[in-house]
Amino acid sequence: MSGLRAWSARQYWPAFFYLLPAAVFYTLFVLRPLGQTAWVSLFTWDGITEGRWVGADNYSALLDDGRIPSAIAHSLVFVVFYAVFPVALGLFLAALMSRIRVRGLSFFRAVLFLPQILATVVVAVSWRWIYDIDGPLNAGLRAVGLGSLARAWLGDYDTALPAVGIVGTWVMYGLCMVLFLAGVQKIPTELYESARLDGCGPIREFFTVTLPALRGEIAIALVLTITYALRNFDLVWNTTAGGPGTSTTVPSVFVYQGAFLTHEVGSAAAISVCLTAVVLVVTGVIMRLVRGKEG
Repeated sequence: MSGLRAWSARQYWPAFFYLLPAAVFYTLFVLRPLGQTAWVSLFTWDGITEGRWVGADNYSALLDDGRIPSAIAHSLVFVVFYAVFPVALGLFLAALMSRIRVRGLSFFRAVLFLPQILATVVVAVSWRWIYDIDGPLNAGLRAVGLGSLARAWLGDYDTALPAVGIVGTWVMYGLCMVLFLAGVQKIPTELYESARLDGCGPIREFFTVTLPALRGEIAIALVLTITYALRNFDLVWNTTAGGPGTSTTVPSVFVYQGAFLTHEVGSAAAISVCLTAVVLVVTGVIMRLVRGKEG
């Protein structure tokens, strides 16, 4: 038995050598910076002069910071726009495109995926123009007699957060659609034929065949989209910079402001560590739920 284990171990050694370059890269550029950030979070430091050890004071200060709860609430709103809506829309489009056969369908798939490959700055600047008081959105509303609804969408306290959220939905749904289309192509056609023989219509066929078969793809989509929603910075910063006031501020905005504007690097590092922990917990919960259902 011990000889069998030794033989098995020898068989796997080449695999470890193949993984070694990726492991070194991951350690140097992910784990090491993460450890340094956690260490910096234990100091009061302006990024230039020598830091002063404060232990967990930066973390306890976050509990007393009245801005943090509203920032977390904004992130949860973004989870709806960046994860729930794109997943639902991606499922609808994937189910629709898997059933219809029209010329040029690949072109339409590429167009729908286009927002995902555009630079975030380009997306933000484009949507700022669309949402502008004299932009296409308000011009369209005035053209159909709804000029009373026209406003500076990103400058209004009531509409700024959902306006940025809609941009996130537009960016993320293409990724979900492509993941689900790839998953649909792996589903055996015999399952669909059996469902149709049993009298299932398109809607029932989707819920009894397509949706259960896409459980793994849905989990991946949720992990990617929720992670993006929680760490979202560039889209918010380049559209509203957290404004008006603090109506679109999220934790990552405080990280940027603390590190580069107010020079409170220790506090910014503490927020980063907490945000990383939240993302890891959410990811772990989603994967555990999926594995539990598969088991």
